[in-house]
Amino acid sequence: MKKMVISLALVGALAGCTTTEQDAAVGGAAGAVIGGLASDSVGGAVIGGVAGAAAGVLIGKAARTGYCRYRDRYGRIYEAPCR
Repeated sequence: MKKMVISLALVGALAGCTTTEQDAAVGGAAGAVIGGLASDSVGGAVIGGVAGAAAGVLIGKAARTGYCRYRDRYGRIYEAPCR
């Protein structure tokens, strides 16, 4: 039950992020898991998380060419095809 509550809280927090932030979070989480498993240490997980977050942002931006970030009249930021 505790894992379910934590998972729902993380998913809810990630839903409010921009696409770039989501890419960084997913890349960082994947990198931390892979780094931790490969090195069997916390330091490896930290390094993997940082590298994964950077890779997630770069790959995410490269995959979404032709999209721009706009701000609506209420101050919310959204992405849409460039005009």
